[in-house]
Amino acid sequence: QVRLVESGGGLVQAGGSLKLSCVDSGRSFSVAAVAWFRQAPGKKREFVAGITWNGASTNYGDSVHGRFTLSRDNAKNTAYLQMNSLKPDDTAVYYCAASRRPYLAGVYPTTGFGSWGQGTQVAVSS
Repeated sequence: QVRLVESGGGLVQAGGSLKLSCVDSGRSFSVAAVAWFRQAPGKKREFVAGITWNGASTNYGDSVHGRFTLSRDNAKNTAYLQMNSLKPDDTAVYYCAASRRPYLAGVYPTTGFGSWGQGTQVAVSS
């Protein structure tokens, strides 16, 4: 079972950086694909980035491609989302999710995610 806890959110000025962490207290993290989603008030949940169980493949949403980098350290049961060149439009609650199925070769917005964290707030001021 995967239990996810996000951290690292906060308030930052436009152009700044933040690094989010997603820590798993369960025992299946190392075989699960991990993704980050975000949801701003009044908007639909948006796929931000995903990474396969071994880190071999990553996938990014169009709005963050080239600015955000997703990585993972399976020895620490942790995934990291490095966010650079932040914009006010990046303001949202960011959620970490882990796939239901293990050993997936790719991660997509439609991938089935069975575990979710509680979210961490990111606010970017102009």
